[in-house]
Amino acid sequence: MVVISVKDADGGGFLYETTTGTRNDDLIASLVAIQNGRLRARVVVDAVRGLCAHGPMKKPEEAGSDELKEKYLDETVEKGPTYKPDPTGVRTGNAPDSKFAETLMRTTNDLEEYVDKAQVQKRIALTENDINDKLANVRGSVMMAYPMGLPEWDTAKLALDSLDGLEGTSVGKEILDKNATSLWVAGKEFQRGQFVSDRLGKNEKTKVLAKLQRSDDGPPAREPIVSEDERKAMMAHYSKRQEELKRLAESEEDDYLNSSWADPKEMKKSLQGLGDIKAPGLRFS
Repeated sequence: MVVISVKDADGGGFLYETTTGTRNDDLIASLVAIQNGRLRARVVVDAVRGLCAHGPMKKPEEAGSDELKEKYLDETVEKGPTYKPDPTGVRTGNAPDSKFAETLMRTTNDLEEYVDKAQVQKRIALTENDINDKLANVRGSVMMAYPMGLPEWDTAKLALDSLDGLEGTSVGKEILDKNATSLWVAGKEFQRGQFVSDRLGKNEKTKVLAKLQRSDDGPPAREPIVSEDERKAMMAHYSKRQEELKRLAESEEDDYLNSSWADPKEMKKSLQGLGDIKAPGLRFS
C-alpha cells in the first residue's frame, strides 16, 4: 500500500493508505472526508464533555448565571437530581446521570483517541468509515442519555448531525470542499483526472508527506529545514552554551585579578629588582 502522511498547518495530521491505481479525484475526496471528520470530532469531543459536566446548552438569549437569575431576577431555575451549575452560565446544569455520563465519556474518548495525531507515530492509518462509526457511537450514547433529543441550538447536536453544524464553531473556517481542494507532495500537485501512479510511480511501498490546500490558495508553504521540536532543542542547547561561556569568562576574570602580574605592587617590585627579596628567617616552599 502507498502510505500518505497528511500534515496539518498546526503540526498534526494523519496517515492514509491507498494504491497507485487510485484516481486522484477519489483520493482527494477521501482525504478531505477524513480531515473534515477529524475537525468535526474535535468539536464533538469538547461539546459532549461539556454535556456530561453541565447538561445541554441553554438558548443563547437565556445564557447567564443561574444563581444571579434566582437572586436578582426572581427566576425559577429547573434543577434535576444531577443538577450542577455551569460557572459559564451557558448550560442548564442538568447533567446526565452517572451511568449515561460514563457511556458518553467512553465513546467520546474512543473518538478522540482515534483521530489524535499520535496515531501517526503508532503507524495507524485512518479511514472515513471508522471515523463515521465512532461518531455514530457517540451519537447513539447521546440518544440514550437524552431520548427526547438535545435542543436544536446545542453544539453537540449540531456537530453530530452534519458538517454544516460546524459553521460558527472554532473549526468552521477550516472545513474543506472536496471539489475545491488540492493535494500536494514535494511541491507538486496531484492533477485531477490522473492516477496516483502518474505522480508517485507504480511502487506500492511508497511513503510520502502530503498537504491538503484550498485550490485558490496555490501551493503550500515549504516545510522548514528543521522541525519545531528540533528548533526548540537547538535553542535550549544554544542557551545552555551561552551560560557556560558566561561562567567561563567570569572565572577567567577572577583568575586574572588573583594573578601576581596583575598586582600593581608586584609590578613595581619587579621593576625595582625587589621581587625575590624574602624576609630573613622565613622559608617559602
